[in-house]
Amino acid sequence: MTSNPTTILVIDDEAQIRKFLRISLTAQGYKVLEGANGSEGLAQAALGKPDLVVLDLGLPDMDGQQVLRELREWSAVPVLVLSVRASEGEKVLALDGGANDYVTKPFGIQEFLARVRVLLRQAGAGEQQEAVVSSGPLNLDFAYRRVTLDAVEVALTRKEYAVLAMLARHLGRVVTQQQLLKDIWGPSHVEDSHYLRVVVGHLRQKLGDDPAAPRFIVTEAGVGYRLREL
Repeated sequence: MTSNPTTILVIDDEAQIRKFLRISLTAQGYKVLEGANGSEGLAQAALGKPDLVVLDLGLPDMDGQQVLRELREWSAVPVLVLSVRASEGEKVLALDGGANDYVTKPFGIQEFLARVRVLLRQAGAGEQQEAVVSSGPLNLDFAYRRVTLDAVEVALTRKEYAVLAMLARHLGRVVTQQQLLKDIWGPSHVEDSHYLRVVVGHLRQKLGDDPAAPRFIVTEAGVGYRLREL
């Protein structure tokens, strides 16, 4: 065992399922985090920096598909959906939404563990995600989806937050327009650059950022945007 065991987050509202998976995964040497609903799960995903997420779709506070969408706004952690929903449509929606694998309940624990091992191998030594990213006085807290500027909270729309969060995850590096449009609006919108320009314009207004002399969001002409590392 290493000093930093592989961490797996289980998001499921059924206590019996969480207990069963906790026992099974712990026996394999994994560290297990738990979330009983979507909000808890997203917070644990940011704070606990799991190497893999096991996600149920039928959660009490929000649908698991929504949890997946919100998680994918800022994290590339492998996600294994574990659900009683067996329809092809649900599977396609989850996989298109960023899930890496889909297992239906009831399930065999040996197959489940094998799929966990496959996803962890594919992920390799992926970058750990930070729970808070800062650009000078601008702070993004991914656990609580909160943005503050000079310690004052900034109210952002879902799309504004998604764009800023993606730039923050690549702090100091350029994120292309196509990448932002594909990941946030979807593959069918990679040419709709005006959507992105409008959102970035609103972000700059809310952050008091002068596009001619930006403090935070820099436009890389013809390429994309970069959040400055201050």
